[in-house]
Amino acid sequence: MTNTATTLFSPVKLGDLELPNRFVMAPLTRTRAPGHLPNALMAEYYSQRASTGLVITECTMVTEGTSSFGDDPGIYSQEQIEGWKLTTDAVHKAGGRIFMQIWHGGRAAHPLLNGGKDAVSSSALAIEGETHTPEGKKPYTVPRELTVSEIKAIVNDFRQGAINAKEAGFDGVEIHGANGYLIDQFLRDSANQRTDEYGGSLENRTRFLFEVIEAVTGVFGSGRVGLRLSPLNSFQSMKDSDPIAWTHFLSEQLNRFDLAYVHLMRADFFGLQKADVVSVARGAYKGHLMVNMGYSPEEANQVIADGQADSVAFGTGILANPDFVERVKEGAELNLPNSDTFYTSGAEGYTDYPFMTA
Repeated sequence: MTNTATTLFSPVKLGDLELPNRFVMAPLTRTRAPGHLPNALMAEYYSQRASTGLVITECTMVTEGTSSFGDDPGIYSQEQIEGWKLTTDAVHKAGGRIFMQIWHGGRAAHPLLNGGKDAVSSSALAIEGETHTPEGKKPYTVPRELTVSEIKAIVNDFRQGAINAKEAGFDGVEIHGANGYLIDQFLRDSANQRTDEYGGSLENRTRFLFEVIEAVTGVFGSGRVGLRLSPLNSFQSMKDSDPIAWTHFLSEQLNRFDLAYVHLMRADFFGLQKADVVSVARGAYKGHLMVNMGYSPEEANQVIADGQADSVAFGTGILANPDFVERVKEGAELNLPNSDTFYTSGAEGYTDYPFMTA
């Protein structure tokens, strides 16, 4: 690698935080929270990876009964707040900084994972295909279209989630607006067929997101709130008819919020939609731009050196290498991730990836 002293390894300001490097641990669902309760094993996992400039947690429910994975954590109860304190304390003792990704699954939440509670969304349109449930793989259900009063209540759930995350000791929060979950279900027109003030035009489809941002920044301040977006990702039956215009509009509009960062996923998991959304966002968004999806350290280094992004989030690389920053710096061999243990339980494939030997 070249020029690492002034690129990936250089410090950077991210909102109210000063990061020692530009490596970010991307949010990764790991299903290690039985009963939706964060625990000591999770604290060990996150603190092992505290040498990254910023750690972002897995998606965390702000509303009870919206689980999409079964053992995903929440932040809507006092018991969960206390459980998350184990993680924030451990990360801070290790010298790290940590944001919680706050989230509502919307139509991705299956009733069999939520005591029979119906899924909800912007419109009554189901995700194609099946999902894992306690009764095996089952088709996604048709969600119930949210009323305007219910939308306002969920905005308040995000506010309360931010309040709870702050009490739990987090340095900030990332709003999950990507990958076909509830906010994204409003943002992209394949999932949003509403005819009221939350549907139709880009101005209307972004209304819910902007209300959430206003609520959450009112708790943490704008300098401790980030946002994740995925304009191209077709995961969970998502698509927008004009992802370039969508990216440009959001990037311009987000300038008024003075967020800590915008976290942009550059690609589609399935390769169905292709476009250079990073350049569009970089041209229109004036704040800290974090990019993600498939970057090697070498490419990430070049992207930062070229001014196309301010930081890069790494997923499975950091999952499998708790000392990812140090390994990249030393040019050391990387552990390979074991995908069979991504969504299992216990320490295997979670906290047992080896560190470099001296």
